[in-house]
Amino acid sequence: MHITGIIAEYNPFHNGHQYQLEQIRKNHPDTIIAAVMSGSFLQRGTAALLDKWTRAELAVKGGCDVVFELPFAFACRSAQDFARGGVQLLARLGVIDTLAFGAECSSLTTLTAIATAIDSPAVQTQLHERISAGASYAQALTELTASEARIDASLLHTPNNILAIEYLRALKKTPAIEPLLIPRAGASYHNINIAAPHASASAIRQLLSKAAKASHAAGGKLLLPQLTAYDSKALQEALPAAGFAAIRQLNASELPNLDRLLVPLQALMLRTDNTALQEIAGINEGLENRLRDCLQTTRTYNEVLTAATTKRYPKSRIARTLIHLLLGLTQTQLASMDDAGPLYARILACGPRGRDLLKRIKKAETLPLITKTSAFLTSSQRVQGPVTLSPLQQQLALDTMATDLRQLTLPQATQKRNDFQQSPRFFTSNPPADKTT
Repeated sequence: MHITGIIAEYNPFHNGHQYQLEQIRKNHPDTIIAAVMSGSFLQRGTAALLDKWTRAELAVKGGCDVVFELPFAFACRSAQDFARGGVQLLARLGVIDTLAFGAECSSLTTLTAIATAIDSPAVQTQLHERISAGASYAQALTELTASEARIDASLLHTPNNILAIEYLRALKKTPAIEPLLIPRAGASYHNINIAAPHASASAIRQLLSKAAKASHAAGGKLLLPQLTAYDSKALQEALPAAGFAAIRQLNASELPNLDRLLVPLQALMLRTDNTALQEIAGINEGLENRLRDCLQTTRTYNEVLTAATTKRYPKSRIARTLIHLLLGLTQTQLASMDDAGPLYARILACGPRGRDLLKRIKKAETLPLITKTSAFLTSSQRVQGPVTLSPLQQQLALDTMATDLRQLTLPQATQKRNDFQQSPRFFTSNPPADKTT
């Protein structure tokens, strides 16, 4: 039995993702695909477009065999931490043969050379020096790899290349897992042309944001009727049938609106002193004062992110820090979780071939499999605070709070889902092959 792992966000699952799964099976026709997916909040600090159970179900319908949740402690982090947490979780399943990932660069040799250069002692020393001097990690990395490895620094300007390099760095500690590079096809990550071949998730989200604004102006109607016929057709062609059907049912009030977090953040600042703020993960060297000032003078969540962004603190880092602040995640807690790594494999959705894999994982006894949250953590235990919880429970508590926080961003939701009541989506037979509508 060959097992392929994927680390993904599926925000949302689109034709480019389905193409990747098809390419994996061209390389390994009988492989079982296990995806590790971000939960309620994503690597760049934003709330997921659809809830994690729906996204996992759409991934299974698109070709994955089982989808596990990447714990929040690693999902809402920098590319380096995101990749490391995902690879650790896959490795601890004890059954993964291959890690498949996409990148704009089609040369695994080139990406491996960059990963090797980054981990050299000389580059690591200079990297820390430049970060201490005020450069962001991405800036320091681009400059150093260009000079030390004599490679095209533009390769580090695309998110998928950066993640691919971080996966390769993490895989050095798990040599039993082989890398499989799937060159990205179609639109680039930042391309917002919805009609482009294999339109990006960014293009899909931007179009839905446009529809949401029109829907609000029209009194909160369904999203898709607010689009032009051209845009609606392009969206339909960008998504597998199941994904388009799920989005077709949505209205604007069922999409996350991060402006709803602005008042809670402002209230939090009123009662929190700087000493306590400095304990929050991501806050250091005066960032607490900048955030306090920005929250007093801005009117929208995006304005806060824009105003707080500097050369040293990119927008994505500010976004992650605000979510960490709302959840009360401290630097000490996060450092402890980094040391421990992922401590469980939580199942979100599973097909019949995935069930066979779960039996094999359970037999290996490498990580506990979670199907029912309350068997490991109850809501009454969670409110007692992290001091009373085991390391596993602390990680799981964060996942559950992130789900509740995302729920607060929804002006209206037809179904209020939380981790204590929601079960994984199990399919007893293979879902119908999901093709583009």
